[in-house]
Amino acid sequence: METLDLPVIWAVILALAVLMYVVLDGFDLGLGILFPLAPDDADRSRMMNSVAPVWDGNETWLVLGGGGLFAAFPTAYAAFFPAVYMPIGFMLTALIFRGVAFEFRFKAHSPAGRRLWDTAFFLGSLVAAIAQGLILGTFVEGVAVTGTAFSGGMFDWLTPFSVLTGLSVVAGYTLLGSTWLIVKTDKALQFQAQKWARRSLGVVIVAMVAVSAWTPFLQPRIAERWGLGWPSLDFSRLLPLAPVPVLAALAAYALHKALRNGNTHSPFILSVALFALGYLGLAISIFPYIVPYELTVWDAAAAPSSQAVLLIGVLVMLPLILTYTAYVYWIFRGKVGDGGYHE
Repeated sequence: METLDLPVIWAVILALAVLMYVVLDGFDLGLGILFPLAPDDADRSRMMNSVAPVWDGNETWLVLGGGGLFAAFPTAYAAFFPAVYMPIGFMLTALIFRGVAFEFRFKAHSPAGRRLWDTAFFLGSLVAAIAQGLILGTFVEGVAVTGTAFSGGMFDWLTPFSVLTGLSVVAGYTLLGSTWLIVKTDKALQFQAQKWARRSLGVVIVAMVAVSAWTPFLQPRIAERWGLGWPSLDFSRLLPLAPVPVLAALAAYALHKALRNGNTHSPFILSVALFALGYLGLAISIFPYIVPYELTVWDAAAAPSSQAVLLIGVLVMLPLILTYTAYVYWIFRGKVGDGGYHE
């Protein structure tokens, strides 16, 4: 283990965990955001049934990300989390309400009870998505750190940029949720999901362009990383990284075309690809900082012996989690009807 760059390995593991959570729980939250737009109660039940077998497991990645950060980068955990305690509180409260609504909706026998839990499911999904976007925006924008301790204010997380990222995450999750429904449903609900996906794709493209254009102005290091100087560009830096935004643009175009052609599976795959490319662009902008722009992965890392022991556990558990996740999605791969799944 001594020859390995353990902080970088752990940074990659945590980045993977966050990406898996964003994608897997993203379509789950997006489905909840779309809930009030469903034509009727039967369609809302089908929407819930489409994620019922997997929604609990999706949040495993959130636990891995948060727990892994605490264990592998305790200094980063202590420096960054106080900056976002409020949005984290909003997110966890919303996820609790959402989980309760998920379970109790199926047990409600009166229309009023269904409406109550439908509202809780929608609001829980919406608030959780906005909170995650606020946390992301705060992370990208950077927090005030003195030594290794957070030294900012209680509401430093609430800025114009974080509000933009909050709304962008809502739009992105809506796109994931609607393309997931295209895969899992048929007939009228699938047609409705295609309409939702086309509309949300336009919002996502605008949001990605806005965030991408704003990000270099947040910190000179980001502009320098991408070679974005004024009045001239540094093509030696820009050209090696140019494939990322180019591929993102191609994925957006391919997604638009797939939705227009009425494809079933490729819209969801392309939505995930679009998310992954946007995520990669942010990672390129920020690395090697784990608390932008104060602490690098090496500054905030736990002792090498601790990271090495933890890595052994992760190397055992991560393949098991991935295998179990793939198995569950394979078992429930069919369309979902009013009463369950069918091929």
